[in-house]
Order: sequence, then structure tokens, then C-alpha cells
Amino acid sequence: MNLRHSPVARAWQHWRRPRDLSVPPRSFDVEDANRRFLMYGVLPLWFVPAVGDWIMHRRTRIEDTTGTRESALHALMMTEAGVPVAMGLLARVNPLVLSVMGGAALVHGATALWDVSMATDEREVRPVEQHIHSFLEVLPLAAMAFTCCLHADQVRATLRGGVKPDDWKLLPKERPLSVRYLAGLGLAIGGCVALPYAEELTRCVKAARARKAS
Repeated sequence: MNLRHSPVARAWQHWRRPRDLSVPPRSFDVEDANRRFLMYGVLPLWFVPAVGDWIMHRRTRIEDTTGTRESALHALMMTEAGVPVAMGLLARVNPLVLSVMGGAALVHGATALWDVSMATDEREVRPVEQHIHSFLEVLPLAAMAFTCCLHADQVRATLRGGVKPDDWKLLPKERPLSVRYLAGLGLAIGGCVALPYAEELTRCVKAARARKAS
């Protein structure tokens, strides 16, 4: 089967054609309010503790303690959170997307426990950093909770096993989010999440090479 001509591939080829989803800034409708807070509240809140956590790692000189091992776990956790976020932003919310979100939340929690267990054995994890971790662990769950509230019908379909043909297909949103919002969020993720943790991993790798050379 030629995947380029599959129904899913054809749907994604035209994913920007539908009219953008409207999120009225002054609407008091419950659905609009939930969607507005998810888009402009919960998701941006992720950036603050992410930057704060990076600062704490830098202050405690992660490159001289747990180094590349812990930094690689941070990159893994960002991926575990980033994949379901990307799916929620671009894809139609259905049992497939909700299952990925739920699975990613469980895996992210397990990886966070692994990360803290490693860190506390080899470097100082201050109370402020522990408090920051609480936000980083809760925010993915909050985002998933708001998504479930907005798509209660799909939650019901997921619990029933997803019997419709499109329930387990990764399809584009019927009404996509605006390009302006997606671009702004992408830039924020790049500047507040990807770049700081890439710098951290690079710093850890350089420190490890310097120790090996000496």
C-alpha cells in the first residue's frame, strides 16, 4: 500500500484548508473559557518552571555531578511531554490521541521519579527545585484534564474501546488552530524549553570530554 495515497496522508496534505478555530477573547461560554485557559494559561505556564529548573541545574553545576545521564533524562521528559502536546495542537482529538496522552503522562511520571532518584544521590536538589518539579509533573496532567473536558464524547469513545473507523487514526483537526498561535507557541517552546536544555546537554557533554581528556 502506498502510504502517500492513504486516507490519513491525504487528510494531512490538506490540513490547513478548513476555517481556523475561533476562540473569542470575551466569551463567557464554558467551552470557550476552558479552551482559552488551556491555550493561554496551562500551556504557557509550562515555560516558567522549565526555565526555572534549568537555572537550578546550572546553579548546582549539573555538569560536574550527574552530568550527561541526568541531562539526557531531561531531554527524554521533554520529548514525553512534547509529543502529546504536538498531537493535541495539530491532530483531531480521538481515542488514539487521548490514549497517547494518557500513556505519555504515566511514562513521564515514571521518568521524573527516575530523574529525582538519580539527582538526589549525586547533587544537591534544593527545596526550590523540588517545588519546581511539582509544577512540571502536574502541568501535563492539567493539560490532559482540560482536553478531556473539551472532548467528553471522545473520552467516552475511548472508554468503550473506540469502535468508529477514525477512532484510531492520526487525523488533522477539522478546525485547526491559527497559524499565528501555533507559530508563537513554537517559538516560545524553542526559546524556553529546547534551547536551554540543549545548552545544558552540550555543557554536560563538554565537561565529560574534558574530564576524560585530563
